[in-house]
Amino acid sequence: MTSAPHDTAPRQVWTPPARKPPLSARMLRATWRRLPAAQHAIGWEPGLEVPAADGSPLITDHYFPRTPGDFPTLLVRSPYGRGVPWSPMYGVLFAEQGFHVVLQSCRGTGGSGGRFDLWRNEAADGRATVAWLREQPWFDGRLGTVGPSYLGYVQWALALDPPPELKAMAVQVGLHDPYALFHADGVPRLENALLVGIGMTYQHQGVAAFARATLRLQRGLRGIATARPLRGGYVAALAQEVPWLDEVLTHPDADDPYWRGASTAEAADRLTVPTALVTGWHDALVDQTLEQYGRLRRAGCESALLVGPWTHTSALQQGWPEVFTESLAWLRAHLCDDPSGLRATPVRVHMGGEDAWRDLDAWPQSPATTCWFPTADRHLTRQPPTDSAPVAGFSYDPADPTPSLGGPLLSRTAGPRDNATLESREDVVTFTGPPLAEPLDIVGPVSARLSVATDTGYADVFARLCDVDAQGRSTNVCDGLARVRTAGEEPAEITVAMSSTAHRFAAGHRIRWQLSGGAHPRFARNPGTGEPALEATDLAPVRITLHAPSALLLPESPATTGSS
Repeated sequence: MTSAPHDTAPRQVWTPPARKPPLSARMLRATWRRLPAAQHAIGWEPGLEVPAADGSPLITDHYFPRTPGDFPTLLVRSPYGRGVPWSPMYGVLFAEQGFHVVLQSCRGTGGSGGRFDLWRNEAADGRATVAWLREQPWFDGRLGTVGPSYLGYVQWALALDPPPELKAMAVQVGLHDPYALFHADGVPRLENALLVGIGMTYQHQGVAAFARATLRLQRGLRGIATARPLRGGYVAALAQEVPWLDEVLTHPDADDPYWRGASTAEAADRLTVPTALVTGWHDALVDQTLEQYGRLRRAGCESALLVGPWTHTSALQQGWPEVFTESLAWLRAHLCDDPSGLRATPVRVHMGGEDAWRDLDAWPQSPATTCWFPTADRHLTRQPPTDSAPVAGFSYDPADPTPSLGGPLLSRTAGPRDNATLESREDVVTFTGPPLAEPLDIVGPVSARLSVATDTGYADVFARLCDVDAQGRSTNVCDGLARVRTAGEEPAEITVAMSSTAHRFAAGHRIRWQLSGGAHPRFARNPGTGEPALEATDLAPVRITLHAPSALLLPESPATTGSS
């Protein structure tokens, strides 16, 4: 742990500047409802230059309460600019609750010096910023961090060697492993990668530039996703080359030296800083957040987990009142010695299918795992098969790839969707259980254990859990994708991690297991030739055969009433 320099000199008297926060931030703040009332009038000190680790200026805005007295400081470091929505969401809202807020643009973004390089400079630049804070007359030695997505990554980077002033962290829909953001079992998460590229390239340039770039990507997504070769196809939509984006997509192997040092997971393994985590069941980073929580709990670190019915973006929109209130309560408890807003249990999850919140003592709860087996007549049964015969077969044609629908995306199309159109395709196979006599709760990680053969040796398998209601509407709950390699006619045994959920299947509903050879453009299509997805120019259809005893593994627990 880094030690603060010993300094017994009295702090200088600080005269707060008279400037008000920007009008755009104040206007947006005025539109929000269901948020705590402001406790302080606030001021704004924009355009401060903080020296980075190599001396590059990091442009920083300072929001503060105008009330006399000492207040803790929150550090918010962002590659997405310092304007809307970050200025009202973090600068204004937290300052009016009694915090100094230091909102800083990461190097190479928002006017800061240097060149932005995904993940490589955040730890050093974070430490340099804390060193600068120690010299500020208004800094009283109490430091917290807060922020979503990549703003969560910079928190984990600082936590690799936490300064002694760091007393609390609030990581919202946050990232700690860039590799897992861009790849799933070696398959590029194409659509999310492109959206990250747009955000990193344009969001710090302002709302208008970001909106134009996003619209350009939406219009050109199909052409980009089907380009041959795929590499470089994004340039037209982003209107420029983005070297780091090309690099992350062309390094699909997690063990590649390129990724060395990218993951900050080890920070949670030894952290003692109290940390609150927020995610949503359809957040693109939900698995990373649940991994963070597991690591923190094993390390004995005080931590809390909130999982809502949100996507990556809706957690900061429709879910913002809950997310803000949760984060504020945690930061007050550990920076202001005010635990009055904390809940009694460390975990709160939203139960899908029931629309209720449930307070838990742990995650996961380790419920019994039940196997559901597919049958040749497309049913799901709990009766295990007696042989390893083929159960079903389906084709995947990369020239007409199975489309993606909803799920954990970064775009507005994320979340639960009616899967009827998708399930009507010939390249999608489903297995459906009988109507449930009573409600069934699925709480925890979901997975699929597959025995599959292919006629080319190269394929991917996309597996999805769906809830079929009494009217026959099939809605996605959670899903996952894995790469398949086979030799000859022998099936290969693979496991598809299908994320986690807390979902109630109501009485009369049915469990459905959906399988296909991909979900495009969410994932880059498998060319079927063994070539890397980014470099392939030839395409080959593949036939995938599912064998017994493949199974859907569900963490089932008795249905109980929501606690809140």
